[in-house]
Amino acid sequence: MTDHQILYLSRADVEAVALDMPTIIRLLEQAFLEKSQGGVEMPPKPAIHPLPEAFIHAMPAYIPSLRSSGIKWVSGFPENILRGLPYITGLIILNDVETGLPYAVMDCTWITAYRTGAKTAIAARHLARPDSEVAGILACGAQGRSNLIALASVFPLRRVYAYDIIPAVQQRYIIEMRSRFNFEIIGVKEPRQAVVESDLVVTSGPILRQPQPTIQKDWLKPGGFGSAVDYDSYWSGDALKQMDRICTDDLPQFADHRRSGYFQQTPEPYAELADLVAGLKPGRQDARERTLAMNLGLAMDDMAVAPEIYRRARERNLGTWLVL
Repeated sequence: MTDHQILYLSRADVEAVALDMPTIIRLLEQAFLEKSQGGVEMPPKPAIHPLPEAFIHAMPAYIPSLRSSGIKWVSGFPENILRGLPYITGLIILNDVETGLPYAVMDCTWITAYRTGAKTAIAARHLARPDSEVAGILACGAQGRSNLIALASVFPLRRVYAYDIIPAVQQRYIIEMRSRFNFEIIGVKEPRQAVVESDLVVTSGPILRQPQPTIQKDWLKPGGFGSAVDYDSYWSGDALKQMDRICTDDLPQFADHRRSGYFQQTPEPYAELADLVAGLKPGRQDARERTLAMNLGLAMDDMAVAPEIYRRARERNLGTWLVL
C-alpha cells in the first residue's frame, strides 16, 4: 500500500476557512431533508462521563447525498471555564465513502458552534414569528456568538439583550458583537431582563443532568420562541410546560437522553426538525404560541459541514498533510 495522507486542520485552519452562515444553513437543510426521507444513517451517540457533569460523545453519521461519512469525538467539561479552557473540545474524522479510508482530521470547536447556531435559525424559521426583531442571548460564549450570527442572517433584528454570569465575558461579547452588527446590543444584569421583552431567546450554558433552572413561567412572552441549546438546563419545568410546541432534532435520541436522566420535566416534543423542514408537520400556527427548539446536536450536523470545510481548506492550501 502506498503512503496514504490525511489532511489535519487545526482550529485556526478551520476558522480561516470562514464558511459563511447561509451556506451552513443550506447544508443542514439538505441533510434534514434527507433525514426526513430515511436516508441518513446515524446511530444514537454513546457517551462516557469522566466527571459527574462532564461528557465525551462519539458521534458517527453517513449522509449519502453529500457523500459524507465520519465521526466526531467531542467533550463538554463545565469546569473548564475555571481552568481557562473551552467547555467544548474535540475532533472530527472524515472517511472516504468508497474505500473507508480517513482523509481528514479537524478540530470540531468552530463547526460545533456554527452548525448549532444554524440549526437554531432553521428551527426559528418554522417556529418563530417572521417579524421577530428582539433577541435575548443567555450565556455569551461560542454558542452565544454563533446563534446570534445565525439569527441575524434570518430575522430583521434591531435589538439584542445579552446576559452572562461572568460580567467580563458579557462585556467582551457586547464589544465584539457591536463591532459586527449595526443593531443595538444591551448588556443586562439579570437573566429575566434578557427574556421578557425578547421575541427570540437562546440559552447556551453548560449541559447539566441535574440543573438548577433559571427561566421561570411567564418569562417568555406569548408569541416568543426559545432555543434551548443547553437542553433543559436553563428552563424550569413550569416554563417548559407553557410551550405550545416543542421541537427537537431527533426523537429517538431525545428518548435515549430522557432514559439517561435528562429532560425529566420536558414535555414530549411534537415533531422533529426534519419534519418541519420537509413540510411533513406544521410549524407555528398562531402569533401567540410559545415555541421552543430543544436540539440535541447531531452527528449529521457535523458531517453536513465538515466536508465543505475540507474542500475549501484544500483550495486555500490550509492545513498539514500527515501520513497515515
